Amino acid sequence: MSTYESLHRQCQTLESLFDVKLTSYSRLASTIGTPSDVESNGSSERWRDLENEVGDLLEKLGETNDQLSALMQGATNTLSPSMTRTVQRHREIYNDYDREFRRTKTNVKHALDQANLLSGVRNDIDAYKSSAADSLLAERGRIDSSHRMTDELLDQAYETRAEFSRQRTSLNSINARMVGVINTIPGINNLLSMIKTRRRRDAVILGVVIGCCIILLMTYIF
Repeated sequence: MSTYESLHRQCQTLESLFDVKLTSYSRLASTIGTPSDVESNGSSERWRDLENEVGDLLEKLGETNDQLSALMQGATNTLSPSMTRTVQRHREIYNDYDREFRRTKTNVKHALDQANLLSGVRNDIDAYKSSAADSLLAERGRIDSSHRMTDELLDQAYETRAEFSRQRTSLNSINARMVGVINTIPGINNLLSMIKTRRRRDAVILGVVIGCCIILLMTYIF
């Protein structure tokens, strides 16, 4: 009977350990709800390690029950009815634990698959957001560059207009001086006429150049 008592105590110890481990495994399985829980701190490794521990305990419990069953079959005349019921009860507990463990493993697998799926969807969304943000930043950079170029062109146009204004003032001053010379020196009208003709020609050329610059500037801007 010492072998029976040893196996009986071993079954009780394994059942107690298995119950504790299975409870912890079930609790951890119930926390699998978000991708971050699976990804952080090696959670997938924790599930696997705990699952292996529970599986090892269940296997040892099954082996011990097999030894008890073999003992009962080999000593039918020496085992009391209470011992026989105890062996049967251990077998029933083992079967219950086996079903519960399989059910919990299935739940864990489904939860992990769902969490991984959600993680993939979240990664796709993050990648799309990152791509959209990069596109918007690039577009903003191009717009800013276009604005800078427009500002530079406008500055050049203002500077050109100011230069034309200075040249016009200078021409007006020269014209006033020439009028004074005409009034002072008789007979220089022909020379001044030629000068006026050339000035008009230069003014026409300058006007054409200014018009072309303005047309090119407006074409670039719009």
